[in-house]
Amino acid sequence: MKRPKYTLSDAGFKAYQVCDLFDISKATLFRWEREGVITQPARDWRNWRLYTRKNVNEIEKVIRARKSVI
Repeated sequence: MKRPKYTLSDAGFKAYQVCDLFDISKATLFRWEREGVITQPARDWRNWRLYTRKNVNEIEKVIRARKSVI
């Protein structure tokens, strides 16, 4: 993982911020949501995804689990 540009104290992460944080593509992130690997994030008034700390921790666990399998 890269050094985070964003801190977990931020209120809500946008999809591009989560992707930057974990060096994954938006397609991967959205596929994990569709497949139920991670929970659906909240949405703002524009219907954009807003990831919480819980979502970010969940994504981190998924990435760690997948790296340990490989």
